[in-house]
Amino acid sequence: MASVTRPATEAWQRLAHGNDRFIAGLPEHPHQDAGRRAELAEGQRPVATLLGCSDSRVAAEVLFDQGLGDLFVIRNAGQVASPSALASIEYAVAVLGVPLVVVLAHDRCGAVQAAIDAEQPSAPPLPPLIAAHIDHIRPAVRAAADPGSRAVGEAHLEATVASLLAQSELLAAAVADGSVDVVGANYRLAEGRVERRFAVGEGA
Repeated sequence: MASVTRPATEAWQRLAHGNDRFIAGLPEHPHQDAGRRAELAEGQRPVATLLGCSDSRVAAEVLFDQGLGDLFVIRNAGQVASPSALASIEYAVAVLGVPLVVVLAHDRCGAVQAAIDAEQPSAPPLPPLIAAHIDHIRPAVRAAADPGSRAVGEAHLEATVASLLAQSELLAAAVADGSVDVVGANYRLAEGRVERRFAVGEGA
């Protein structure tokens, strides 16, 4: 009897293949024509939802070579598990039925560096709203194996996924019943490669 590929696994494979095309400089730019636009006018069925950084160099549809209706993307500086990000992910899972949640960090992240800098005793004060946002990343500075941005970024990625599951009963239940996987990944700016770092769920 042939094995059946889980939707979350299939969704990740699709994104990984798209990233391979992007790295090779051979993107297909799928689902970006008038026909696709018309097809989506009455609704959407994305294959995954993605929480990523607002950094202008980390546009998910580009680096995964996807198009209209393929990804449900939430972005903020440093991919923080904010209330609005959590609510958006819950919408994607509960209403849109996505089988895969990807949390995408990246190297040389300005928000991560700001959190590192903010831990210094001589650091100048940040504007209040920026400081409040960066506060979500500062625990990773203390938890990281070393003070470099790569180690802090990895610690923050792990903490973000843990925070999503701890704060959202809906997402945690979906992972527990096997309907959703959560993948923590990191994007290398120079190489263009998305590295899958870890996963939570049946396909982990």
